[in-house]
Amino acid sequence: MAEWIGIGRRARRCYGFDEIALVPGAQTVNPNEVDASFEFTGKRFKIPIFAAAMDGVVDVKFAIEMSRLGGLAVLNLDGIQTRYENPDEVLEDIARATPQKATELIQTVYTTPIKEKLITKRVAEIKKAKAMAIVSCIPANAEKFSKLAIAAGADIFVIQSTVTTIKHLSTQYKTLDLIKFCKSLKIPVILGNCVTYETTLELMETGASGLLIGVGPGAACTTRGVLGIGVPQVTATVDAAGARDFYFKRTGKYISIITDGGMNRGGDICKAFACGADAVMIGSSFARAKEAPGRGFHWGMATSHVNLPRGTRIQVGTTGSLKDILLGPAKVDDGSQNILGALKTSMGSLGASSLKEMHDVEIIIAPSIQTEGKIFQVGQRVGMGK
Repeated sequence: MAEWIGIGRRARRCYGFDEIALVPGAQTVNPNEVDASFEFTGKRFKIPIFAAAMDGVVDVKFAIEMSRLGGLAVLNLDGIQTRYENPDEVLEDIARATPQKATELIQTVYTTPIKEKLITKRVAEIKKAKAMAIVSCIPANAEKFSKLAIAAGADIFVIQSTVTTIKHLSTQYKTLDLIKFCKSLKIPVILGNCVTYETTLELMETGASGLLIGVGPGAACTTRGVLGIGVPQVTATVDAAGARDFYFKRTGKYISIITDGGMNRGGDICKAFACGADAVMIGSSFARAKEAPGRGFHWGMATSHVNLPRGTRIQVGTTGSLKDILLGPAKVDDGSQNILGALKTSMGSLGASSLKEMHDVEIIIAPSIQTEGKIFQVGQRVGMGK
């Protein structure tokens, strides 16, 4: 599979969403009759989409509305919501900052210590509304924060870092034993992020219920530019799905694969499921919602790093309600609204009645798929030309 890139060095060709296309099947299905729901640890969700644990995307109100509509939203326990009694004031300052000052301001904002009482308060607020409470933090805070979140009623706990592995070496701090941690929790655990077959397989041995797949593809993330690491999402998802299927055959345990990042329109999400995803996690698309706390702005989770920020604040604008983005009706022409409608229509055109059947559709390498015949859209910057 690898090609020579120089004397004595070979590299594997990998693919992203813009380089592939899905081939219609021999049969089609009425989109109104396909099943796009997502089953996770015995519970079924109408919408197989997670809203990313980013401060410009998810707050308590957003999480409640996302849950009401049938999806899942992850609240960042390391973020602004647990550092400030009144996070709206801070979010307003970030939205008003100039591009030149935004990163510096965000770095300063995140130096305020996390308040444990706010972890309890935020989770309790979500549960009071009878919504799913899904929370996230970095590995260093997982043991302490998980106890607080679970006591307040959290339903799912996510541990998320730029790159997650079973073997993490450090002489400066105690590393988290992922196997011990996952087995000790009484609620499902999702781990992330990873991008390779081998690491995915190893992380499944921890007892986690789901894995986040993707390093650096997010719209506001600059990890790939700053660190030079990452694998395009098509290849990362296919490899991870291969590990999931092998693990299932070997153990009988099915661990969900959640493609995280790199998708900003319905077609990308459809391709992620065709590559083997059980669910997807997106941020920038939801940052455009009226309910999003970022006020039309979005920034990466690692933006606040004191010495080496790996994200930037971007302006995505506010295009509609969360309901518009998830369920329509779409009021824009670029595929960023009515995402579930797009998924169901794609499934119908491909002849897939369920997300599991989406895993078996034909995929082709098609680098012209975004530009073929689209000269007027590109020239006028409408539709696919934006």
